[in-house]
Formats: sequence, structure tokens, C-alpha cells
Amino acid sequence: MVLNRYMDVLAVNRLAIALSPGNQPGTNAVRSAFLDPRMRSHYLNWGEMTIRAVAGLRALIGPDGSDPRIIELVNELSADSETFRRLWARHDVSPRGTGASEIDHPQVGRLELRYERLLLAGTDSQLLVVHHADPGSPSAQKLAHLAHTLSA
Repeated sequence: MVLNRYMDVLAVNRLAIALSPGNQPGTNAVRSAFLDPRMRSHYLNWGEMTIRAVAGLRALIGPDGSDPRIIELVNELSADSETFRRLWARHDVSPRGTGASEIDHPQVGRLELRYERLLLAGTDSQLLVVHHADPGSPSAQKLAHLAHTLSA
């Protein structure tokens, strides 16, 4: 999946779309994390994921907090989500590029995935986000099964 500096989903493959309801082209990943009710039950580590999302957004925008698009996004999320408002007030910044996600997927069950966030050189802070399972793990088998169902 490719995200811009506002965390809008610019490009995504079919498997990433199948993994999460928030991975739709044209959606905003931070908005989905806080305002899409499916995300709270989908991500077993939702609280941790939201902390990373806010800190990652702060890292991407850097000192450009006066950007009208950021102000609009932050105002919307602050008005609609107490959790976002609390996390934004912490001022955490994390460019950390690796982590783990625990997903309760409706088709294949629990998935434990690692992710890598890679800043794409020569872009305006675009990120390539790649999720993967540990080789040979039950999650790798479930991920392969999900990918197979998409190609069938």
C-alpha cells in the first residue's frame, strides 16, 4: 500500500484490500482507524495501532502543522474521536518503520503480521507499507490461503 503525507491511501493491491476494511484507495488511513467502527474489532491491537497512526502522522507532517489539509483532518478527528484528541495532545512523533499488527480476519481468523513502512525517496513523504507474516507460521499459511481465494 502507498500512503501520502496525509495518510491517504494512494495505491493498494488486492490482498491489502482484503486484509483490512480501511485499506481502500482514496480513504484516509488515520480517519479509518478512528472513525470506521469495523477497525476497532478488526485490529486486536487497535489501541497500539492508533498510537502508532497518530505518531506516524506527526512524523510525516513534520514542522508543517499549519498545512490547511492537516488542520482540517485534525479538527475533524478531534471533534469526532475522544481517543484521537487525547493521542494528538500527547505530541508523540515516531518515524518508526517497523511493527506488528494483530488482525481478526472474518475469512481466515487471527493473523499476526509484521509491517515495514518505507519512506519513498524523491516523493513528498510518500510511504510504502508492506505487511508480511513470519515464514512457516500459521499466519503465513492463512495469508497464502487468503491470497489464493482472491486469485480463484
